[in-house]
Amino acid sequence: MAGVLSGRTILVAGAGSGMGRATALAAAGHGGSLLLLGRDRARLGAVAAEICGIAPDRPAVMIAVDAADAATLDAALAPHVEAIDIAVNSVGINIPRRAFSELTPDSWAGMVESNLTAAFNLTRAVVPGMRGRGQGLIIHIASVAARRPDRSGAAYQATKAGVMALSHGVMEEERDNGLRLTVILPGMTDTPLLDKRPVPVPAEARRKALQPEDVAAACLFVMALPPRAHVAEIMLQPSRS
Repeated sequence: MAGVLSGRTILVAGAGSGMGRATALAAAGHGGSLLLLGRDRARLGAVAAEICGIAPDRPAVMIAVDAADAATLDAALAPHVEAIDIAVNSVGINIPRRAFSELTPDSWAGMVESNLTAAFNLTRAVVPGMRGRGQGLIIHIASVAARRPDRSGAAYQATKAGVMALSHGVMEEERDNGLRLTVILPGMTDTPLLDKRPVPVPAEARRKALQPEDVAAACLFVMALPPRAHVAEIMLQPSRS
């Protein structure tokens, strides 16, 4: 797959850590030119430095912005949006007080804003440019909890199910315009999000969990497909319980 993304501009939202970082590094290693979007400029800078070591001829562009803020996001992406071939949305949070009985209107709204509204804003920002060129790929990274609710938190499950539905719904509206949307549903993955759980994840469970690079590999698989091929959904889980 070396060079399979050569000549393509890839926006990765949530690129500062976890699955977003792993996907950005993998895409850079396969020839892509990266736009790194996230709220923490220092983290984006660290990832950009890693990309410089992988592809010194293709320095990453940092876009420090909150994807949940539509106006600010649109302004930040305006110089780039016509060039974006692929957009990967890895934006998402969870909270320690996640049980339904502990949720408040404010904590619910915060989860919806970060996990679902950000996904809508990103999709809305990149679709017109892709539609104008007659092709484009959007990958949303959601969670297996969207299909198999567990105790990861009612708001988390609801927002990730919303991201999944958003991906499928926009695909149906935009398929005749050449767009493809894929949603990836990872199971437990060893990222900083695990540290937000109310009960620490045992070391043995973390050893069996997926790694961010596994999710990045799924993204690369979808990115490498020809425009005639569409993968609607990938459920990716640890092989051992």
